[in-house]
Amino acid sequence: MDNSPYERLLGLLCSVLEGYTAVLFLPSTPGDRTSVHRLKAVFSLGDKVKPAAEISPGQGLVGWVIRNQDTLLVPDFDQRRNSLAYYEDNEERQIKAFMGCALPGGLGALCVDSKRQYSFSDKDQKILQLFAGMLADFHDILSREAAQSAVLRYYAAMRLLYVYRREYSNWPDFMNSFLDTLSKASGCEYCALCTLHPDESQYNIEGENYPLLLRGGQSKSYSLSCGMVGWVFRYGKPLANGGPEGKSEALLLGYPSDVPDFQRMMALPLVYQNKVRGVLCLADRLPLELDMEVREFARMAAEHLAQFLENFFIRRRFHNLQQQSARTGEAAGEALPEMDSDHA
Repeated sequence: MDNSPYERLLGLLCSVLEGYTAVLFLPSTPGDRTSVHRLKAVFSLGDKVKPAAEISPGQGLVGWVIRNQDTLLVPDFDQRRNSLAYYEDNEERQIKAFMGCALPGGLGALCVDSKRQYSFSDKDQKILQLFAGMLADFHDILSREAAQSAVLRYYAAMRLLYVYRREYSNWPDFMNSFLDTLSKASGCEYCALCTLHPDESQYNIEGENYPLLLRGGQSKSYSLSCGMVGWVFRYGKPLANGGPEGKSEALLLGYPSDVPDFQRMMALPLVYQNKVRGVLCLADRLPLELDMEVREFARMAAEHLAQFLENFFIRRRFHNLQQQSARTGEAAGEALPEMDSDHA
């Protein structure tokens, strides 16, 4: 975990309270205390804390703190009756005392434990509450800074996307740069463009930010009846993090053997010539929420790409009509008899 500012505060907490491990859990859905809480930061004198620990409200002592939004002091921890759920192997058997506190506003839970019985007192509980308030304020500041940083990153990315329209006259170069920029700005490891097959019963992968399904430059066809992408082609509405009502659309393409186990996904329709002719995909293996800023940026990028494709489609049709008209004129010219000077 790369949460060094949080970890420094947890390290200070362990030093003040002479604890063994301090952990910070935050809800997977910000502001939702009923959702699963994930380990955000940890400081421990050992190395047995689960790096991807998840705790549901009511699960063990940490879950009790989350569900009741209260403080909890357990001076004599009994592993036969309670659990912590954030240690690996048998490390939890060494813990003799525990203390936890809910962060203000339902932000999460701050907990500390010790290998010594009765090592925490009511005074220590007050200190833990002060740290919890400090961490809540700290988290709020970092969240605002992260949001401002994200806005600047998205703005810079959108400027690049507009520049690409002037810089690239070659479609593959434009598409590759577009998908690469979309991946970097959104933080999603995989971005792809799917396009409707001419028979309108299937779709193909047109481009990717890195080779995954386009092996050797060739893409097999996928059915419109499967996966999130097929659903978006059929109904023309965006989907994020799975299908409606938990149906099979939760798979990106509907074929689990083809792609990694993506945990967050987004598919957006590209509408031009009054039809969904493409779908823009974003996916990642990390189980993080796609926040509103990412979704709005992806929506704007999709609209920009749809407009580019519509203009490209119109220019190509106009070019084809010009060529057809030129061929027709040439054929008509050959059919006309040449007039001699006497008839002039």
